[in-house]
Amino acid sequence: MSDQAEQARELVPVQYHQFHISDEDGPAGPDLPREHNGLIEVQDGIATIHTGIHTGDVDVTVTFHAQAPQPGNAAWDEIVELSLHSVSGELMVRGPMDDLDEELPALSFDGPGDYRLRIHARGRDTAIDLAPDEVTEWYLIQVWLAPVQATAVAPPH
Repeated sequence: MSDQAEQARELVPVQYHQFHISDEDGPAGPDLPREHNGLIEVQDGIATIHTGIHTGDVDVTVTFHAQAPQPGNAAWDEIVELSLHSVSGELMVRGPMDDLDEELPALSFDGPGDYRLRIHARGRDTAIDLAPDEVTEWYLIQVWLAPVQATAVAPPH
């Protein structure tokens, strides 16, 4: 497997300032309060990405890697890295109420197990609390197989 096996990009629907990463068959991870980093929280086994916009679409790119990659090369406002577990092998990016028009591939690209996710965000402060017609927020989720590790928050650029 080369460093980056696959990349996918879709618009993800946001409601109430959030979209999710979850596995329908079991908890994705232990609780992680939003206060820890502001961008992501894990509660009841569901990882919630907090957006600036209230409602609309955000641009999400996922990339899959054989080992820990370098962080994304664009100017990202925030980067948080955390471990999530997939019980079923279907750890997915989901809208809180709507299915994605085109689903992103399962983040658990190697089936059930432990994965490391590095979530990058840009533009969360552009249209706070609004429902813009065009995309104002971008996210990059890098994924690789890795044993569970502590959550890490990169300092802002």
